[in-house]
Amino acid sequence: TLFKLIAGRETPDSGEVVIGSTVKMAFVDQNRDELANEKTVWEDVSGGLDILNVGKFQMPSRAYCGRFNFNGGDQQKRVGTLSGGERGRLHLAKTLIAGGNVLMLDEPSNDLDVETLRALEDALLEFAGSVMVISHDRWFLDRIATHILAAEGDSQWTFFDGNYQEYEADKKKRLGEEGAKPKRMRFKALK
Repeated sequence: TLFKLIAGRETPDSGEVVIGSTVKMAFVDQNRDELANEKTVWEDVSGGLDILNVGKFQMPSRAYCGRFNFNGGDQQKRVGTLSGGERGRLHLAKTLIAGGNVLMLDEPSNDLDVETLRALEDALLEFAGSVMVISHDRWFLDRIATHILAAEGDSQWTFFDGNYQEYEADKKKRLGEEGAKPKRMRFKALK
């Protein structure tokens, strides 16, 4: 919900979300609803163009698809026939090519094979803008995060300068071993 509020896909119950005039957002959610099922992978990524602008560089569109592990005949597959992992790779490829200076990723490592995950990590480390990530993948966060904004329960948010492993060590120092353990949220049954 936080990402959807920031991206303008949902409206807040109260208050307002103000986005700066120079911000150009690119958003990857875990649903991957914005894919064109009737097109081929290459058509959906390239829009029919042979050359794509990738950041400051130009790249052949088929080579760009290859960076996301869509090689040869895989580029001619219909989007509607792709597996969950393939759809995830396609959605990432489309989002990164669309550009932006703020990239928002909701569980980006879900359904990705190791090779594609490494390519994503490398692309994020080279990304010139800001990246906001929601993820349960601690290894992924350790590799890419430079800051952590963590919900610590009871409406408490902590902003930490460092990666996830450093944040966890700091949390243990602040809250003690027992206080730093994750807590299950308990919900009362509605009557």
